[in-house]
This record gives sequence, structure tokens and C-alpha cells, in this order.
Amino acid sequence: MRAVIQRVSEASVAVEDGPQRSIGPGLLILLGIADGDDEQDGAWMARKIAAMRIFQDDNGRMNRSVREIGGEALVVSQFTLMASTRKGNRPSFDPAASPEQAVPLYEDFVSRLASEIGRPVPTGEFAAAMEVRLLNSGPVTIVLDSRARE
Repeated sequence: MRAVIQRVSEASVAVEDGPQRSIGPGLLILLGIADGDDEQDGAWMARKIAAMRIFQDDNGRMNRSVREIGGEALVVSQFTLMASTRKGNRPSFDPAASPEQAVPLYEDFVSRLASEIGRPVPTGEFAAAMEVRLLNSGPVTIVLDSRARE
């Protein structure tokens, strides 16, 4: 699993012909699922993201987690994060999990993250055309990969 995590003042996702889902201060998480990922990848990622200290404390240092500030999270599926660019100029998305494999893992990750931060987590819609808007705070952007746990 690969995630791009952005600290935001606000973020939203609009799904074609559907309601806009939005959050206030917190995290926008773009999530890609690779072939071979499993629930353990999602569990690790949810715990790591919920505990990541990337929000400022009273001294202006990044020392608080989204959980500690009572922040929100918005998760948007993004299979393009799994792109391989080894050959030529056209990305290959072969490393991405099939929808049959990815959807249950995506839903499991969202559920685990909601449990970790103690609040519901709105999402985009898997495999739909979406428009994502955000106001990055900082800017702070972190990339996590469950296969390269650092």
C-alpha cells in the first residue's frame, strides 16, 4: 500500500453525480493498493497515519497527531500511485491490485483509520471520476509505503 498524506486546513472530494464529501483541519490521504497487499498492510498504515506527529504543538513544533488535535481524515483511492515508469513514457498500472482485491482492502483501511482516530472517515468512490480539492497546511506532504516501512 502506498499513501500520500497531506496535512490540510480543509479538503473535499466530489464524485460525479454524487454529494461532495469534505473535512476541516486534518489529513487528506490518497491511497494506492498494490497486488499482493493484505489487511496487515492496511492495519500498519492506519496505525502509522493516526499516530504520525505532523501537527504543531503550542511551541510551533510538529509534535501532535491527527488524533491528538481531534482532526479529521478524508481518504481517496488512487490506483495511479502504483504506477511503474520503468519503460518508456507511458506509466504501467500493472502493479496495482485488481478492483476485486483492492475494494475490500480499501474499505478495511478506512474502517481501521476511523477506529484509530475515533471519528468517521469520509471517502471518495472507488473507481469513479472525482475532483479533489485541498488547502495544504504547511505545506506538509508525507509518502508512506507499507513495503518500505521506515
